[in-house]
Amino acid sequence: MSEKSVLVTGACGEIGQALVQSLAAQGGFRIVTANLAPLPGTISPFVAEHVQGDLVNKTRIFYDYDFDIVFHLAASLSSKAEIAGEEAHRINVEGTMGLLLMAAYRSEKYRKPVKFIFPSSIAAYGLPNLETKRAAGCIKEDEWNTPHTMYGCNKLYCEKLGIYYSHFIGQRHLDPEPPVMLDFRALRFPGLISTLTVPSGGTSDYGPEMLHHAAQGLPYACFVRDDTRISFMAMPDAVKSLLMLTDARRASLTRPVYNVAAFSLGAGEFRKRALGAFPSAQITFSPNPRRQGIVDSWPEDIDDSAARHDWGWQPDYNVERFFEEYFLPEIRKRYKRVSARTNE
Repeated sequence: MSEKSVLVTGACGEIGQALVQSLAAQGGFRIVTANLAPLPGTISPFVAEHVQGDLVNKTRIFYDYDFDIVFHLAASLSSKAEIAGEEAHRINVEGTMGLLLMAAYRSEKYRKPVKFIFPSSIAAYGLPNLETKRAAGCIKEDEWNTPHTMYGCNKLYCEKLGIYYSHFIGQRHLDPEPPVMLDFRALRFPGLISTLTVPSGGTSDYGPEMLHHAAQGLPYACFVRDDTRISFMAMPDAVKSLLMLTDARRASLTRPVYNVAAFSLGAGEFRKRALGAFPSAQITFSPNPRRQGIVDSWPEDIDDSAARHDWGWQPDYNVERFFEEYFLPEIRKRYKRVSARTNE
């Protein structure tokens, strides 16, 4: 059986590193990666080729590659995008559109649909106030698609671009014998938490930041209120959902964009967990109005019943397993190693 050729953009990020490791463990893939930065040593042995540089300017070279699957993870995240909106639009929208054009071209020319897997976000939602947010409960994919951030607008628009290039370009869906078009599939992720990488300043990173600081004995001032609640997911489940959606039969998919969820947790509950694991932790709350406003516009939880029905989605980590079996053991090991090296 021949290897499938896979492109992973944003491979140096939290999702990218975890995905590359999972693809390598699964086997049967020739992995090409793209990122502004050089590959970290944790994943470089698994990668056949790495393209370093600005993706918007590099996309044209991928027309010469025969990709079966594109995992487009590269993005300018929510907090950064609010500060540099034009640059975020360039990276998030122009970068995505360039890859969609490439994948659509190759799908049609070679009559083989390229699977284009796009991680979207709960930032695609936007609720007007806390009262509405708390009353709304679990949000379905087609509800409250009124994002309050540049990042959310970018993600929602790129979902629509993917749908256009896979279904409607040239109104080819009306053709009695339509040409082969790309196979676009998107996931709306909640806040993702990884043990492989240190939080990088994302708007949903307040939970893991608390625990990383507590494990090191460092004080932490949380940038949201203690009653702030959104949905979260362990990184292994995020990668699992990407691979499950990739493997799902196209005929079983009833929609191009799916919510996936694991557990909903409040900032105060994160603090309680941190204190339970590290009793001397110093954690306070000092809400940042801009970042608080972003998180307040996101739903408290999301309805992933479509993913569960269509392709059997089920997370491995509920809140208890997340803390006790995944996150806490790993960050204890991480900072024990750091402490040991410091004392040498």
